[in-house]
Order: sequence, then structure tokens, then C-alpha cells
Amino acid sequence: MRNLRLALFVFLVVGTGFATGFFNRPGGWYAALAKPWFSPPNWIFAPVWSIVYLLVAIAGWRTWERDRNSMAMTLWWAQMALNLLWSPIFFTAHWPAAALAVILSLLAAILAFIARQWADDRIAAGLFIPYAAWVCFASALNLAIVRLN
Repeated sequence: MRNLRLALFVFLVVGTGFATGFFNRPGGWYAALAKPWFSPPNWIFAPVWSIVYLLVAIAGWRTWERDRNSMAMTLWWAQMALNLLWSPIFFTAHWPAAALAVILSLLAAILAFIARQWADDRIAAGLFIPYAAWVCFASALNLAIVRLN
């Protein structure tokens, strides 16, 4: 049963992430924006997010298995909601400044999850470290786009 729940977490997190990306594509608006020198090529985002979503799913599953009513699980759900909110605000609504507020809130939720899980489940906390690094980078990119445009 544990493996079934793990598979469900992976399916839901990775599937929802891909669906969000599919329905909120960057398109011509994003291509026309002025971007900073450190902006990576567009092809890098899908593989990085695929790995990140897998790590997020495993951390969520581990947290669920330990205590589905814990503060850590609440933080996990909060970061998922913020993560899925960013793309529609940035790419579909074309509101980079509002998206910056969302992504900074996302980063705070990720860091709070890591801090909360560090004592209880260091593996789940560690799985979020690459996620925190990537969202830190994405936040800097979002901020630079706001400033340049």
C-alpha cells in the first residue's frame, strides 16, 4: 500500500506540474521580454522541473506517511498551491510583479518545510534543498524580468 501511495504522489505532483506547464506556456509574450544575462535557454526548464517535481513528490509522500496532519504536511500543501499558482499569474495573466510575490511566498514555504522537517525527517528536508535552490534562482530571474520590463 505504501508503494501505491508513493506512485500516487509522483503521478499527482509530476502530472499536475506538467499540466500547469502545458496550459500556461511562455509563448510570444515571454519571448519578447527583456531577460537578464543569466536567463537559461527555454529547453532547460522542463528537465529541471521534472526532477524537482519528483523530489517534491517523494518528500510529500514521506511526510504523509509519517503524519498527514502535521505542520510539515500543511507546509507541503501550501508550497504545492503556490507552485501551481505562479505559472498562470506569470505566463497567462502576464503579471510578473504579482508572480514575484507568489514565488517569494513559495520560497518561504519551501524553507519553512525544510526547517520543520529537519529534525523529524532529514531525507524529506534534504529532498527540498535542490527545490529551494531552483526556486531561489527562479525568483532572481523573476525579479530581473520585473526590473528590466
